[in-house]
Amino acid sequence: MFKTSGIMENFPYQQLKDFTYSVFLQMGCPEEDARQAGEVLLSADLRGVDSHGVARLIGYVRLWEAGRINARPKVKVVHESPSTAVIDGDSGLGLVVAPVAMQKAIEKAQAAGTGWVAVRNSNHYGIAGYHAMQALQHDMIGFSMTNASPLVSPTFSKERLLGTNPIAVAVPAGEQPPFVADFATTTAANGKLEILQRKEQEAPNGWIQDATGKQSNDPNELKKGGALLPLGGELERGSHKGYCLGSIVDILSGVLGGANYGPWVPPFVSFLPLAADPVGMGLGHFFGAMRIDAFRPAEEFKANMDRWISRFRGASPVDGHDKVLIPGDPEREMEAVRRKEGFPLLPPVVRDLQEVAAKFKLKL
Repeated sequence: MFKTSGIMENFPYQQLKDFTYSVFLQMGCPEEDARQAGEVLLSADLRGVDSHGVARLIGYVRLWEAGRINARPKVKVVHESPSTAVIDGDSGLGLVVAPVAMQKAIEKAQAAGTGWVAVRNSNHYGIAGYHAMQALQHDMIGFSMTNASPLVSPTFSKERLLGTNPIAVAVPAGEQPPFVADFATTTAANGKLEILQRKEQEAPNGWIQDATGKQSNDPNELKKGGALLPLGGELERGSHKGYCLGSIVDILSGVLGGANYGPWVPPFVSFLPLAADPVGMGLGHFFGAMRIDAFRPAEEFKANMDRWISRFRGASPVDGHDKVLIPGDPEREMEAVRRKEGFPLLPPVVRDLQEVAAKFKLKL
């Protein structure tokens, strides 16, 4: 039985931007870091990825209260070559550490043609797409991925060994908007379950399994020992491919740079303990930037991307659909709406923000 819980409240973008900035300042972040963290966080809400926006603000506050987030990290390069680097985030907000790392990948690409940066000792970095898109203004293709709390069972497993481990790729075009693919390697991200919990709705088939490995529609299943499922949901629908994708992200984000990986990745929620036997440092990310003119003239490439996008967008739609979308279209259209009309927030999210406001004596 599907239900809804309460009426959503609408908040202007600038109001939430000012509020999140104030919260990060109260946590002890320097002004520039507070602005950066707020920008990354709200970019999720702007693009319609409500699971990773202000709904997560209280989670960052609780991690900070638990001593797991350093509000004033000394982010540094600990190893590098002409085209690669490993960055230590000093337990900082991933919302702050990740943009630094992506900028380093861009600088490497400017010098060497491509740049690749692994990050260790970080925390949750928001939506993957924000970081990949930083390469677009430089006529580069951007890559962004991160490992995450172990909530996902590999195909045929009852154990939770992987995170939702997203992948984002941003590709510039000329006259057309850029191609931006940003997706979890699970059928749905954990944040989508949290939204269903707030709305008191059931989860679709193929999203989660219970503690015994049987498919479930209960969005609260993770609290009972259940697990998210890899992209595909079950073997017959290609879950082994989702398992492979999530594993690749975990290896590049965790194993390669010296962060934790698999079941040792630190959980996002503050009330769960850290692994007693860590295999690395904090949570890990992986970024890449490819300079287009390292392969061919950028204007030629972008003209061909325009043609690619136009052809795919012009494909004949199936019955019941008006058009064929290009990755990034829904988020771009949502951003235009929300910049103008504001963000609709569910009552539980508003209550969380009010709790944060009261904690720091701020006005929401």
